[in-house]
Amino acid sequence: MPRTFRAICKTIADCMGVLVLAVAALAFLWPGAFALLKPTMTSPLLGVVMFGMGLALKAEDFRVVLTRPKDAVLGCLVQFTVMPALAWTLAKAFALDEALMLGTVLVGCCPGGTASNVIAYLAKGDLALSVGMTALSTLVAPVAMPLLVWALAGESVEVDAAGMFASILWVVIAPIAAGLAVKKLCPRATQNAVDCLPAVATLAICAIVAAIIAANASRLASGGLQVAAVVALHNVLGLALGYAIARAAGMPPAKRRAVAIETGMQNSGLAVYLATTRFAAYPMAAVPGAIFSVWHNLSGAATARIFALADKMQKVKQQTNRG
Repeated sequence: MPRTFRAICKTIADCMGVLVLAVAALAFLWPGAFALLKPTMTSPLLGVVMFGMGLALKAEDFRVVLTRPKDAVLGCLVQFTVMPALAWTLAKAFALDEALMLGTVLVGCCPGGTASNVIAYLAKGDLALSVGMTALSTLVAPVAMPLLVWALAGESVEVDAAGMFASILWVVIAPIAAGLAVKKLCPRATQNAVDCLPAVATLAICAIVAAIIAANASRLASGGLQVAAVVALHNVLGLALGYAIARAAGMPPAKRRAVAIETGMQNSGLAVYLATTRFAAYPMAAVPGAIFSVWHNLSGAATARIFALADKMQKVKQQTNRG
């Protein structure tokens, strides 16, 4: 792969938060400029991201689940308890209508996203645990997510749990399996492609966010601040509770960071996809996922920065004590 192209891909991936925020702002202010992007494009775009995840996964990423099952299983349990519970509680506390409540619950019930692995790395968290948790929660999602959404939102909207199960298999598990197969059959070509995968995922997420924000710009103008507040609280409280639970479980700092980031950062693209395909009767249900895609990249970068500053202060303190 040419060095210049690789540098461009790295720049795109490094600027993910800024790019997603910029695209969301433009789609809100000038929705007509994004008329070619339709919410129905969410499915193939998310499939591209998941296919890339399959290409990037290694046997070692699953091995952590077997060699350190306690850590991985605890992280997965936190993922599928804390975030769904927070979603339902915040939706009730802010008296969201049925569509926005559904969208918030969908986000809360999602597995971890690949962006969490990048943030865990930047935060000097346990990267192997982060990737292992993402892999495990993604594999569990086809069963856990439909059941959780049905339990939390089933009284307000009709939830087709079986249909959700099939949709998640089709747009998440199948592309990941295809990516793993391609990697096995063409390892050399795959290795060359891996360097540009974060950039491809970034552009796909930008397109998903733009499509949803542009399609709902007028609705967001009237109630966007309320949804943004719920999304921000959902994410921040998830990060904090994930860290607190990991600390209470006796995990060392690197593992605490991984669990916190994996808990607070969701595969919100999946929430958007399910909202647009399985709950098309509720157009606004896709909005919380789209806003979450913007927010959690910004808060994730801020979280990594906070942990980096904490490490720096710890080193200064240790040097002062030695002196």
